[in-house]
Amino acid sequence: MKTLLLPAEPGDFLDATLQVASQVGARFGSTIEGVALRPAFAEVVAPDPIVAVSVPPQDWDESSYVRHARQAFDAHAARHTGGPAFRWRGGRAIEDNALGSLARLYDATIMARPGGKGSRMTAFEAALFDSGRPVLMAPPRPLPTFGDKILIHWNCSTETARVIALGMPLLQKAQRVLLLTVEGSTVPGPAACEALGALEAQGVNASEKTVPAGRGPGEVILAEAKAFGADLVLKGAYTQSRLRQMIFGGATSHILATAEIPVFLSH
Repeated sequence: MKTLLLPAEPGDFLDATLQVASQVGARFGSTIEGVALRPAFAEVVAPDPIVAVSVPPQDWDESSYVRHARQAFDAHAARHTGGPAFRWRGGRAIEDNALGSLARLYDATIMARPGGKGSRMTAFEAALFDSGRPVLMAPPRPLPTFGDKILIHWNCSTETARVIALGMPLLQKAQRVLLLTVEGSTVPGPAACEALGALEAQGVNASEKTVPAGRGPGEVILAEAKAFGADLVLKGAYTQSRLRQMIFGGATSHILATAEIPVFLSH
């Protein structure tokens, strides 16, 4: 976790996202690199060839926008001297598709929970699906601690195996780790007791718990995280497809919409 990317789009949750980035960075001696993330503009579709072009409003001032984003980033850095290193990447603001590509260079991308001003799902999913790297989702209000107690949602999936591997530096620094299985929300794969053994082989102090579904799995995961006192959740993202989750709901969709604690995700 030595290099962290923080796409800065001035808005409701930028300060909270910067605070979570500082917590992670202090834990690992990281360098947090900021870059201005371009807002979403209306798209115009050209018929021949068929292509969608993002068109900014007439009064759009790119230089002013980037300067505003950097000022917010630099102001936070000035309040957190002696901790992680902060660096501004420079250049023009990047669009969502470029974010997914750029994020491949970093150990993780830190972004706000989608939904507020300056926090949109298209940018979040670009980092999650296109980078091959994890995304750390910051809640609207940061917690006083980070990574001391971690809950892993174990559903036996490839996505969960990947997020555990990518999140191993976090797990190895945690005081306690809970491996949570929600009945009826697993896919064919290793049992939780086998996953527990694999974690212990990596020096992770972990325990295991299986709970009935009852409510939706996303609600159960967040409720169990709260009961455990977790200040971080590790979650494999979209074991079910995004389309299926849009229609029927799913654990990832619920957590992305409602989580009040940081969530470390990978697909």
